[in-house]
Amino acid sequence: MIAAVLVLLGGVVGAPVRALLDKRLSTRFPWGIFAANVSASFLLGLVGAAVSTGRLPAWTLALVGTGFCGALSTYSSFANDTLKLAERGERRLAALNLVINVLCGLVAAIVGAALGRAG
Repeated sequence: MIAAVLVLLGGVVGAPVRALLDKRLSTRFPWGIFAANVSASFLLGLVGAAVSTGRLPAWTLALVGTGFCGALSTYSSFANDTLKLAERGERRLAALNLVINVLCGLVAAIVGAALGRAG
């Protein structure tokens, strides 16, 4: 029950942050969702590694990892934005969105995890 409350609290913060990033940063290209996804990937890598090495308490993963990062990042918006770009005939931007979200998100998670382990 406590884990569910922590996830809920993290999500209550993460979802509005994602909406704000999308509103403030997105133009013809969905930079806001990109920023949300990469930031969440970095933070989840950081927190996950810090929890696994004992630098942070286990409950932090529910609050920050599952709750905040889960609400901040969004595969569905990323997929929908990519689809909309392709449907508008902006196939290069659609491909760019696909590639940079996946690669930058992975790199951000790796860097976050390395920093989380380094402590």
